[in-house]
Amino acid sequence: MPSLSELPDGLPRKKFLRALQALGWEISEIGGKGSHYKATWPPTQKIIIVQYDFRKDVLYKVLKAVEQ
Repeated sequence: MPSLSELPDGLPRKKFLRALQALGWEISEIGGKGSHYKATWPPTQKIIIVQYDFRKDVLYKVLKAVEQ
């Protein structure tokens, strides 16, 4: 896992969601709150929430949740 300083700043959320989808995650606007998206990993039904404000620290936390 890259460190916080190695992550890109200003990565568009849609680009990140497309990357998750390409890896096999199911992306849904339903189930997220407001402008949040819900990503589900089908084999284990693990869910992560991707929020609208997609700063570098948020990206780091989402990547840690995906990794677990």
